[in-house]
Amino acid sequence: MCWKVTLPCTRAEAEALAGDIAPLAMLDSPPVLMTSEPDPERPDDWRLDAYFEDQPGPEDIALLRDLLPSAAGETPLIEALEEQDWVRLSQAGLEPIRAGRFFVHTPAHRDEVPAHAVAFEIDAGRAFGTGQHETTTGCLIALDRLKATGASFADIADIGTGTGLLAFAAMQLWPAARAVASDIDPVAIEVAEENARINQVKIGRARGQLELAVAAGLDHPRLKARAPYDLIIANILAGPLIELAPALAGALAPGGRLILAGLLDTQAEAVRAAYRRQGMMAGGGVQRGDWPTLVLRKRKSTGWR
Repeated sequence: MCWKVTLPCTRAEAEALAGDIAPLAMLDSPPVLMTSEPDPERPDDWRLDAYFEDQPGPEDIALLRDLLPSAAGETPLIEALEEQDWVRLSQAGLEPIRAGRFFVHTPAHRDEVPAHAVAFEIDAGRAFGTGQHETTTGCLIALDRLKATGASFADIADIGTGTGLLAFAAMQLWPAARAVASDIDPVAIEVAEENARINQVKIGRARGQLELAVAAGLDHPRLKARAPYDLIIANILAGPLIELAPALAGALAPGGRLILAGLLDTQAEAVRAAYRRQGMMAGGGVQRGDWPTLVLRKRKSTGWR
């Protein structure tokens, strides 16, 4: 038996739930969160469905309420779901995502991979980055476009990797590269390792292999030792991206590319300005709804520091 808790929310609240939610991550069995737009004619009225492995208590409901200020005073709908695989059930609404050459799907859609697509199977669950959110999709499209322009990378870092998906995609495009993926959340690194096995991505330190590390930004001896990188991907949030600007730009080789996501349109200029101050130039980008993905390039005259 599993349990589903449903609460109304706004579109903005639903989009905010795409990031790492620290209070829920601290739970022994964090819920799987699904947001949807029940009525297209009411685009700001969304719904949150939270799937719990065990019966949620008052504290669990309170945590959900804290995430949804607009639901103050609303009575949550709590349902017991008989004899269901709760993760499979929560994934039923996750349709596959097509982003350039990439096709990202859950196990429920394993048999729907189109011919010639680069497919990755990513479970919904304990880490952010299934491909469903516009920020992850934007990064996939940015990677696809870089490959299409003939760009080549040999040293890649995925900062805030979540499920590992973006690192997997970059490695598929540049299979001879050395790659490392990090996340501040140890659970995310466990999930990334599981997903690597599912998608036949080799774990290790050699070229063509992925090294995983628990780290806040680049604050890890292995991440520092492997710098400079010629491609860094960071799909996190605007605030941390601005704070990390000196470190990320400093770890990038002259001429290297930086893909940044996790920011809203209203935050894009502040993020760009932080990286301009570090010698980074605009190099294109992707727009998905209200979520831009920035592609920046380091000036070749600015050396490694």
